[in-house]
Amino acid sequence: MRAAPHDGHGLCPESMPETIWPKASSENYMIMGIKFLLLAICIWSLPDSLVSTNSSDGLIRIALRKRTLDLKSINAATITSREDLLRSDLGHYNSNFDDLEANIVYLKNYFDTQYYGEIGIGTPWQSFTVVFDTGSSHLWVPSSKCVFSIACYLHSKYRARLSSTYTKIGKHCKIPYGSGSISGFFSQDDVRVGDVLVRNQEFAEVTGEGFFTFLGTEFDGILGLGFREMAVGLVTPVWYNMFEQHHISQKMFSFWLNRDPTSRLGGEVVFGGLDWRHFRGDHTYVPLTRNDYWQIEMGDILIENDSTGLCKYGCAAIIDSGTSLLAGPTVLILILAVVAQINHAIGAAGFINMECKSVVLKYGNMIWEYLIEGIRPEIICVDLGLCRYNESRRVSLNIASMVQNRTQEGSSVGESPFCTFCEMIVFWVQVQLKQQKEQEKVFKYVDELCEMLPNPLGKSFINCDKMAAMPYISLTIGNKSFPLSPEQYTLRVEEGCSTVCLSGFVPLDVPTPQGPLWVLGDIFLGAYHTVFDFANLRVGFAKAA
Repeated sequence: MRAAPHDGHGLCPESMPETIWPKASSENYMIMGIKFLLLAICIWSLPDSLVSTNSSDGLIRIALRKRTLDLKSINAATITSREDLLRSDLGHYNSNFDDLEANIVYLKNYFDTQYYGEIGIGTPWQSFTVVFDTGSSHLWVPSSKCVFSIACYLHSKYRARLSSTYTKIGKHCKIPYGSGSISGFFSQDDVRVGDVLVRNQEFAEVTGEGFFTFLGTEFDGILGLGFREMAVGLVTPVWYNMFEQHHISQKMFSFWLNRDPTSRLGGEVVFGGLDWRHFRGDHTYVPLTRNDYWQIEMGDILIENDSTGLCKYGCAAIIDSGTSLLAGPTVLILILAVVAQINHAIGAAGFINMECKSVVLKYGNMIWEYLIEGIRPEIICVDLGLCRYNESRRVSLNIASMVQNRTQEGSSVGESPFCTFCEMIVFWVQVQLKQQKEQEKVFKYVDELCEMLPNPLGKSFINCDKMAAMPYISLTIGNKSFPLSPEQYTLRVEEGCSTVCLSGFVPLDVPTPQGPLWVLGDIFLGAYHTVFDFANLRVGFAKAA
């Protein structure tokens, strides 16, 4: 008889040699019983995600865990521009980022990330929990050489000396995120993902973690599912090597996120294909608009069945499994206006901005008359003396900067804050006019929108008891509507003994040339099973099962 085989990970006793049954005796039975008990303990103690991913269909399956968000984590979650990180707290330019080889599209932290899984690194493998993140391209975990970061002591650390397959590289690296950066050096070792072993994978051993960035997270590191072109040092991502080493036959992977709060299973990442049990109907596929990012073109945004007028001619959107939020740009005034419209429609309360209301009070009737007379909307605020004339002007003042400087006479780009509000009001009135609304009702609506402007420094709250009456918000992708119900676009957060509901729509500022961008995070991926098809450079969406 042979004991269950083991592949030498150093976790279990050596297999029993093949032999005939020993003579029956109490001593022999006791020895056999002890061995079987130890073997059972070893099998039971293997990480769930590494044991449960064996598959007969040629797919690599990774079970995801789901953590519960709290209000502190949500408030700490930020998405920001690279330029914000390039400056220190004193406002001086940080030249340490000048040597970054990656073309970083946008920066974030992972406080609001809910879904993560388990991998192994080294021989015998060392277990780590990681976020499978389509919004980045690196694999990194804390290093045993990380001694000056508190965050490293709260997470599993990779110990190179314990691995017989470790190869030293030693090249320094620095990877920026929204609330800081991580730094370390590159190493090479075998990486176990599910039931396959990716040989000679290059990854980053982190020796310095931003205190606020990862101190409160439940996962150890990040496994990026983005493109090689986006990686610092052009390091080959793990999922590239899966295909190149013939572990998967198709260059694709798919995400299913389980939004059922009562289920222990958080979801599943499937490499090499998709699982039909996780979706209903056919996928709608759309081509990537960049060859270095999971970026697509998104069409019109609807509140119930009413068009907002935004993205009617296309907006850039990226699919990001590393954030829970659904973010819209603030750098374009029209997009900021739509985020306010959405939050107004769903009853999300932000800060009351008196400057916005004062523009309505002072200039509302003139804006109405100009639009009725057919004056071009883009020159109305110039004609009113609130904006400077610029023929090529497409963007206005960032709302976050405007709020910070609202007591100043002007702004860094030479525009008054009143210019920003004027452009938003013109857009709101224009949308209402197309719906043939009366003037009194239009300005009552505009006044309410001023109160619902999203707070760039916080989140918008929703009355949990009124969710049933809230409208559906639909995104148009590939000429097809993808509706989100109130339950799908709302985050339920436990706060003490009560539950707080937050709008999943948040402001996002990514400057040109990469931006403006929309980010479709786990709120969208939870509603729609998503296929990332690298072979055909496309992304597909179907209703999640």
